[in-house]
Amino acid sequence: MSLTTSLEDTIVAISSPYGMGGVAVIRCSGKKALDILKQLFFKRNKLPFDFNKWQARRMYYGLLMDEGQIIDEVMVCWFAFPHSYTGEDVVEVYCHGSVYVQQRILQAFVQRGSRIAEAGEFTIRAYLNGKLTLSEAEAIGDLIHSETESAHRLAMNQLRGGYQQLINQLREQLLQFASLLELELDFSEEDVEFANRQQLIEILNESLKKMSELMISFKMGNAIKTGVPVVILGKPNAGKSTLLNALLNEEKAIVSDIPGTTRDLIEDKLIIQGILFRIIDTAGLREAKDVIEKIGIERARQSIEKAMIVILLQDITEYDIQETQNHLKLIQSINPDVAIVQVYNKIDKIKQQQDSNFNDEVIFISAKEKYNIEVLKNKLVDIVVQKGYQPHQPMVSNVRHFNELQNAKQFLEKALESLKNKVTTELVAEDLRFAIMHLSNITGNISSEDVLKNIFSKFCIGK
Repeated sequence: MSLTTSLEDTIVAISSPYGMGGVAVIRCSGKKALDILKQLFFKRNKLPFDFNKWQARRMYYGLLMDEGQIIDEVMVCWFAFPHSYTGEDVVEVYCHGSVYVQQRILQAFVQRGSRIAEAGEFTIRAYLNGKLTLSEAEAIGDLIHSETESAHRLAMNQLRGGYQQLINQLREQLLQFASLLELELDFSEEDVEFANRQQLIEILNESLKKMSELMISFKMGNAIKTGVPVVILGKPNAGKSTLLNALLNEEKAIVSDIPGTTRDLIEDKLIIQGILFRIIDTAGLREAKDVIEKIGIERARQSIEKAMIVILLQDITEYDIQETQNHLKLIQSINPDVAIVQVYNKIDKIKQQQDSNFNDEVIFISAKEKYNIEVLKNKLVDIVVQKGYQPHQPMVSNVRHFNELQNAKQFLEKALESLKNKVTTELVAEDLRFAIMHLSNITGNISSEDVLKNIFSKFCIGK
C-alpha cells in the first residue's frame, strides 16, 4: 500500500499502553472519523446527540453503543480538520481501561469503515500533512522512549527546532550558490560567472566547520539517548561484581572469593542526576584458561572499544604501580578517546587510605561497605559534562541524521577541492546538489516511501 493511497483511509488504534488500566484512549483519524463516531455515540439517556451544535476540542460525556448495546460510558473529543495532530478530522474516545472494552470499541470503528493503524501512522500523516517536519516527528519517537531527564530534554530540544534551524541555514546558503552555478551552465557559451568563487569557498569552509561540530556532538547525543557506556575493568577478584551491585544498589552480579567468577559481560542501566549510564561488568584483565573464558575476555576488549568511560578497578591490598601502568596503556591502546577513572577498592581492609604513590584523581572505595560510591557516581557525571554534554545545547542523537550529515560533508569536501583545483562548474554544481539533498533529508524533503516507512515503523501503534 502506497502512502498516498493509505492517506485516503480512516485509521483507528489504541493510543494508551496496551493492557488493563483506569482509562484507555482510542484515536481515530480520517475523513470518516466523525461520521463513525456519530453512529456510535449517544447521550446518557440513549438519545442521539445534535452534532450540528458540537464544538471542536470540547469534551462530551455519553454512551458508546453498538447495535443498541452499551459498550461503555465514555468521554469523547473531536479535533476538526486541519487543527489536529494529524491535520485530519480526529476523534478520541476515553473509555474505561478494560481490555475487552477497548477491543469492542476498536471492532465497532472497524466495522463502520476504518482500519487498524500501522505503527507510527498517525505521526506519518502529521508529517505528510505539514503539521511536523521529519526531524520533529522523529523527536516525538525519542520523547516517547525517553527514560531520563537528559534524554527527555534532548528530545524536547529537537522537537522545538534543535539544530534544524542551522541545517536550514546551511541548506539555503548552498542552494543560493548552486542556483547561480546552474545559471552559469545555462549560459555556458557566454563564458559568464555569476557565483563568486572565493565567497563560495568561504561559505563551504564555514559550512564544513558547523557540520563537523554537529557530527562531533553525535557521540555524546547518542550516548545520552541510549545510555553512556561505562565498563568496569580489573583483575579477577578486584571486586568488579561487588562494585556493580553497589552502583545499582541490588544483587545483580554473583559475588565470590573465587577469582574469575564473571566469565561474560553483565550489563545494567543506572540513572545518575538525570543521565542514563549503561554499566558493564567484564570478565577482567587476565590470561584465559579455557575457551569460554577467552570469549569473555575478548568481549571485554570489544566493550572497551565502544566505551566512553572505563572504571579501572584495583585491589588496594595488592597495589602494584607497574601493573597499573600496564593496564592504563592497554586500555588507551584499545580506545585512545576513553576516559579512565582509577578506583582502588577494599579500602576498609587497610588503615592508611592514601600515600604519595597516588594522584588526586584516584578514588578510594569500599564496594562491600558502599563507601565513596556516591563520589564515584559524581565523577561519572563530571566526565560526561567534560566530554561536551550541555543540557540546553542542541546535539545530534539520531543515527540517520548523523549519516546524512556525513554524506553531505563528503560532497562539500569534494566541491571545495574541485573549486581549489578549478575543476569544471558541472562537477562543482553536482556535488553541491548532492550535499543539499542529504541536508534536506534531515528536515524532511524525502520522497522515498521505503525510507519514510522505515523511519516511522519504529513508532508505537497509536502514535
